[in-house]
Amino acid sequence: MSTVTVRGVRHAFADVRAVDGVDLEVPEGSLTAVLGPSGCGKTTLLRLIAGFLHPQSGTIAFDGRVVAGQGRPVSAQERRVGYVPQEGALFPHLDVAANIGFGLPRSQRRSTRISEMLDLVELPASYATRSPHELSGGQQQRVALARALAPRPSVVLLDEPFSSLDASLRTTTGRAVVRALQAEHATALLVTHDQDEALSLADQVAVMRAGRLVQAARPRELYRSPGDAEVARFVGGAAILPATVADDVATFALGTARVHGHVADGRADVVVRPEQVTIRPGGHGARVTEVSFYGHDAAVRLDLLPDGPTLVARVTGLAAPEPGSEVAVGITGEVHCLPG
Repeated sequence: MSTVTVRGVRHAFADVRAVDGVDLEVPEGSLTAVLGPSGCGKTTLLRLIAGFLHPQSGTIAFDGRVVAGQGRPVSAQERRVGYVPQEGALFPHLDVAANIGFGLPRSQRRSTRISEMLDLVELPASYATRSPHELSGGQQQRVALARALAPRPSVVLLDEPFSSLDASLRTTTGRAVVRALQAEHATALLVTHDQDEALSLADQVAVMRAGRLVQAARPRELYRSPGDAEVARFVGGAAILPATVADDVATFALGTARVHGHVADGRADVVVRPEQVTIRPGGHGARVTEVSFYGHDAAVRLDLLPDGPTLVARVTGLAAPEPGSEVAVGITGEVHCLPG
């Protein structure tokens, strides 16, 4: 296990700054999700940490030992990094046991480590003799993780490993992967563009935008106290509404709400999450323009009347109003004021 420390790392491709002055610390034995849209630089950051690319400035250290950025970089092999790519990339001509044992010294390839790894990723021992094409997508990703963990690496890097799986398989595989990482006390980085995945799996979420790391925090803190409007909208969705704050109470279009933390009196922008917006059929105040029904719940798009902003309410599926109807709106819980 290692603490990963990234300081001032920059890397460009021609005139595109893929990673632009990133500072990040991944505590030993924890999972950090690097979250951002396509093209924000998150996979480039992962490849720099792995040693597949070398930063043009800044340093990367494992447990205080600089592996990139001062003199000759330490090779990817010498860094003892486990890497899990998007599609698993199992060797098609090798069975499961041989895939898992590929990174082990030849003397250990028939050891109990392979059966330990199968148990760790929650696959039956009988799968050891199966070929990759006989496995589902989720099973292939579990084998890829077992292969990465088998040599007991310093750091495990996962590059969107669940992106090709369907929604239910992505959830179950993600939880199995987290349990395996925790059992090995592994230090891990997960690159993803999926906000739900990052918030539900990681100990820390680091949000990247245009090559920069804009905020890193524990999932609850990130969701409750986003650093700016773009983070608020990207992580979980939010409406940003103008408000007046007095004595830590915000007054705005939906009513009044206490402010999370202490904020100076005056004008402010508040973050309103969809699950905080309450609606009551038969009232007035907003018109329903669209309803996205998901069964257990529904996303209701509203236009505040007479000419207010658009926002989304999250309600139980059976309580969703009809498009075109008017509803009364309100707010529940505390709101977060954006800095500045």
